[in-house]
Formats: sequence, structure tokens, C-alpha cells
Amino acid sequence: MSAVIRVKRVRPGARLPRRATQGSSGFDLYASLEAGDVIVGQYPVLIPTGIAIEAPPGYDVQIRPRSGLARQGVLCTYGTIDADYRGELMVTMYTMALDIEHRIQDGDRIAQIVVSQLAGVVLEEAEELTDTERGAGGHGSTGR
Repeated sequence: MSAVIRVKRVRPGARLPRRATQGSSGFDLYASLEAGDVIVGQYPVLIPTGIAIEAPPGYDVQIRPRSGLARQGVLCTYGTIDADYRGELMVTMYTMALDIEHRIQDGDRIAQIVVSQLAGVVLEEAEELTDTERGAGGHGSTGR
């Protein structure tokens, strides 16, 4: 049986998330702009989606960039929507360079949400960790 994520429109005319194709892992999020277009530049801008969700406990909902926008240098920050959050989903968007501006219009696809089940883990404090070949090497320590 599939898990159910309930979606509520919190702005008139907001579009519900949907998969672009049957094989898509993400559900597209759409801009819900009441005051006209928004220009996205190098500084982060919050774009409203007009929806709130209710994810079941034990599920992780992440906001991720769309590859089509990323190809143009337009990104959004990754975001995690906790199962107990009920506010409007907002997408933080920006461009990768000073000379890139992107106009967001009402109804534009701006990001996607991807849903996964959380692993049932417990964090445990330890005095020591087991040794590995890599050890504490990080940030490029395993090669290019």
C-alpha cells in the first residue's frame, strides 16, 4: 500500500505537485505568485508554492532543484520538510552567476519534492570509532 501525503492549497489558484512523467521520482512544485513576477538573481529569494503538506511520520520530503533550471544556472536550495510542519512550502531560489537573471511567473515549475522513507536509526555516543583505511581523510582525500 502506498503512503499518502495530504496537500492543502493555502493560496487561491495554487497548483498541486505532480509527476511530469510516470517514471519521475520527484513531484514538480509550482510558483504561486499573487503580486506578479519575481526576478531571481544571485541573492536568495523565497518563492511561495501556495501549498502545505502533511507527510506521514517516518517519511522524508525534500525540496530539490529541477535539472532544466539548473542547466540554465538557476538553482534552489535543498530543504527538508519535516512530518510535523504544516506551513506553506517556500522555495529558496538563486542564480549561479552575477550575469544570470531568471523571471519566475505564476504557475512556473520551480523545484521538485522527492519522498523517501526514513531509516530507523539511533545515534549513540562513543569514546572511539572503528579504524578504516580512509580514517579521518575527507574533502577529496580519496582522489579526484
